[in-house]
Amino acid sequence: GYRVSLQGNFFGRNRTYITFPEYNPCKHIKLDPPLNIQSNVTASKCHILWSVPWDLAEILQYELQYKEYSMPWETALNKTPSSSLPEIEIEATELHSGITYIARVRCKVSENEDSYQSQWSEWSQTTVFQRADVPKLSEKILNTRTMPFLFIPLSFGTLLYLFWNYKLSLRPRQKGSPVLTFPHQLLSFSHSIICTMGILR
Repeated sequence: GYRVSLQGNFFGRNRTYITFPEYNPCKHIKLDPPLNIQSNVTASKCHILWSVPWDLAEILQYELQYKEYSMPWETALNKTPSSSLPEIEIEATELHSGITYIARVRCKVSENEDSYQSQWSEWSQTTVFQRADVPKLSEKILNTRTMPFLFIPLSFGTLLYLFWNYKLSLRPRQKGSPVLTFPHQLLSFSHSIICTMGILR
């Protein structure tokens, strides 16, 4: 270790004061903040990662802050990674849809490290992200599963209706009774099916 003293002229006299009789630089470290903070958002989570010097990565611990972009940092939430890896995940359930968030991170030597001690670094640069929009369940079901099952019975019912009307059209009818001929009914059926498919899509 080292002995740190303060020497100077005080009130016309030279004096020496011992400030730190045993000073160990390894116990008084302030690190640079993490670099290159980035965020990758999926439907289930937001993955935030950053970089630090490779030779320090195994002995560091981190603290992340994130908040709504328009709010002050005093309202930020804190998260601590469970490992020494320079990354952390925020679950989508912790974020509100349509809200922009901003995050930053800082580091210090892990409290489990005996050889070195440090205080927290300054905060890093920030990264901005939003929760990924997830399609509504009803829309997904309608688009992927329901449409074929709706189309089949609708088509069968329409064909049955046209067949019944066609049989009725072959019977003698009173003069002036408006009954569509089979070709006109088939054209009407095709139009109705096209319109139905357009609505379902």
